Amino acid sequence: MSTTTQTPIELTAADLQGPGVVFCPNPKMPLWSNHPRVFLDVATTGSAKCPYCGTEYVLKAGEKVHGH
Repeated sequence: MSTTTQTPIELTAADLQGPGVVFCPNPKMPLWSNHPRVFLDVATTGSAKCPYCGTEYVLKAGEKVHGH
């Protein structure tokens, strides 16, 4: 697990997959930091944190997720 403080990754509604989720690790992460892929629900609360690496994903202010 990572113990360093990271800047949250801001997402737009277009960045979300299917029912408002994002997956981690994301394609921009270096290969050495890979862990099992997890799908994180960002649409429900506006943010989610990966249980493996601690990366936090947040929906940009004012973004509307369709279907929620």
